[in-house]
Amino acid sequence: MTAADIDADRAAVGQVLAGDVSAFEAIVRRWQGPLVNLAYRFCRDRARAEEMAQEVFLRAYRALGQWRRDAAFSTWLFALAANLYRTELRRNPPPAVALDRVAEPRDWRSEDGGFEEQEIAGNVRQLVASMPAKYRDALVLYYFHDMDILGAAHSLGISEGTMKARLSRGRELLRRKMSAPAGPRTREEL
Repeated sequence: MTAADIDADRAAVGQVLAGDVSAFEAIVRRWQGPLVNLAYRFCRDRARAEEMAQEVFLRAYRALGQWRRDAAFSTWLFALAANLYRTELRRNPPPAVALDRVAEPRDWRSEDGGFEEQEIAGNVRQLVASMPAKYRDALVLYYFHDMDILGAAHSLGISEGTMKARLSRGRELLRRKMSAPAGPRTREEL
């Protein structure tokens, strides 16, 4: 995120708080894609992800005056989103991800040469989605949403040290899951 992006967010929030409700549209346009993507990583259902992102915008609009300008607007917005998504998933969990049913590719030789990489990336996303929430959330914000450690920690409401520990533990769990043989797994392996 550039300084211009941060300034654009500050300006849009300032306009909304000054009474220009239409300025909130710029916030929605800028952050809709990232919030839907984040929600999708939580629930794995596109329609539900879009609904959850809409709820974030509604809550953000109502609570805009509570944003402290000592952190980036995106950090505040992602913290609001992550909290809402976790709460929503506790109330109504998504169906379990079947990790042992990885489809065999039809043709490993795609025209762009990227089929194998796409398959691996999809498998990694599935494995991350199946992790305990505290590790999954840290990995998703840091790796899939390119947040820095401090920003991700603020979004999750944890210290920077805790964020580093969760990333380290999450990577270790992911390594173990990726090297584990396919088939039934014990609770500790998941």
